[in-house]
Amino acid sequence: MFVWSVFIVLVLAAAATGGIFKPGDWYAALHKPSWTPPDWAFPVVWAALYAGIAWAGVLVWESEGQKGLALTLWGAQWAFNAAWSWLFFGRRHMGQAFFDVCLLWLSVAGFALAAWPLNPLASLLFLPYLAWVTVAASLNATVWRLNPEARRPA
Repeated sequence: MFVWSVFIVLVLAAAATGGIFKPGDWYAALHKPSWTPPDWAFPVVWAALYAGIAWAGVLVWESEGQKGLALTLWGAQWAFNAAWSWLFFGRRHMGQAFFDVCLLWLSVAGFALAAWPLNPLASLLFLPYLAWVTVAASLNATVWRLNPEARRPA
């Protein structure tokens, strides 16, 4: 139960950055592509993803074998995930946020690969996360491109 608590607290800490650094009027005024998910989708999707992220971390933690790389990648994705809202919404640095989300994508994919031999379910739990981060990275890049007037230097 303690391990679950640790991973849940870590996931909630990353999720909290989305509550602290909200989109607000600045983001609402930006040009966005037609395929931008509706606002209600973000908290719904992230709630499901965060549950899977915590579960995957617990599964790897409790697995047998060399889990250091997988746990390091889990920690890396956590840090990049937590930083994105601060970079994009808090600092309004779309370029830095894009670099961060690319590192997030690599750490999520890396975790999925590193977790597979330890616990295939942990790996599979990260696949929807990888898909969502792919959409997020594409959206970040497109909004950055569509809004040159709103860019801050990287």
